[in-house]
Amino acid sequence: MKILTPFIDFILKEWLVIASAAALLAISLYTKRAPHYSASELEVLFILFALFVAINGFVQSNLILKTAQSIEKGSLLALKLLLATFFLSMIVTNDIALIIMVPLTLALNINRKDILVILEAISANAGSALTPIGNPQNLFIYWFYHTPPSQFIKTITPFSLTFFILLIVISFFIKIPKIPVSKEAVIVEKKAFIYSILLIAVLLSVFHLLPLFSASLVIIYAIIFDKKALQIDYALLFTFLFFFGIADNLKVILATNLNRSEHIFILSALASQIMSNVPATLLFAKFTNNWQALLWGSNAGGFGSLFGSLANLIAYKLYINSDQADIKRFTIKFLIIGYIAFAISIVLFNFLAK
Repeated sequence: MKILTPFIDFILKEWLVIASAAALLAISLYTKRAPHYSASELEVLFILFALFVAINGFVQSNLILKTAQSIEKGSLLALKLLLATFFLSMIVTNDIALIIMVPLTLALNINRKDILVILEAISANAGSALTPIGNPQNLFIYWFYHTPPSQFIKTITPFSLTFFILLIVISFFIKIPKIPVSKEAVIVEKKAFIYSILLIAVLLSVFHLLPLFSASLVIIYAIIFDKKALQIDYALLFTFLFFFGIADNLKVILATNLNRSEHIFILSALASQIMSNVPATLLFAKFTNNWQALLWGSNAGGFGSLFGSLANLIAYKLYINSDQADIKRFTIKFLIIGYIAFAISIVLFNFLAK
């Protein structure tokens, strides 16, 4: 039994990549064809790899953690936590923002951590929606459809801005006690400056201001000087690879196009509730050229269920694995607040984006 325990733990931890690999194999056998990977899809995988390495090195330098800890001082703690999560997610992705902010929140000497963690998940999903690099599905849509940055941001601004305002208003109703300043000093490593430059190079290549190969600088640096930065979530990269193939083969099976924006929006949003918004985006991109509706649908789909986005699962797992309150009560609160945000997203699309 002890021999099987590590294997079982691996299955439970990496179920998504295993399921996606199995699904790709099954669909490929059914269609009797190997999936075709476009140049755009391979470029997205490369950019994600470079971003993961850059962000991992950046986080390990402790600069982000030191910056985040500074928000503990003074009043309006809830507002600062939510805004920090919102703006961090725009730059370092919603997943990384929560990996930074949720442990910080759980370490604070305050009450109502459950509500704060849930709202941080909402904030990360809403903030990350605003930029092409805020989350994986945005990066894919931006790169796959060759979308101009200004048009991309303009399209999704009503979505992010509405939740930004709502989060600010809600934060004033969350009463939490003032906390003491942490006595543990965080030492920022010298490599923080180097990774800042390398991360900027990656971002500039994403926005087509530098050649794509510029993103490889961070990979080369990590290989030579900082191999720890290469310890990223490779299972997530392979999940993307497998879902690219699944989406390509499913297009052969379904052989149809979706043109009406409301159909693209609601189908991608609802599919996200079951299969997460990243694979839902990869799937529906094969059937439509209406990237605006897909952008709204995939980001709205990040709200709602625990599976809506990987960011939701990250926040949820970090909370339930800590010494906090009733898990059942937290789960109910998470779903209720998440689906309220999901409903607001649907209303916003029908009034502002159609």
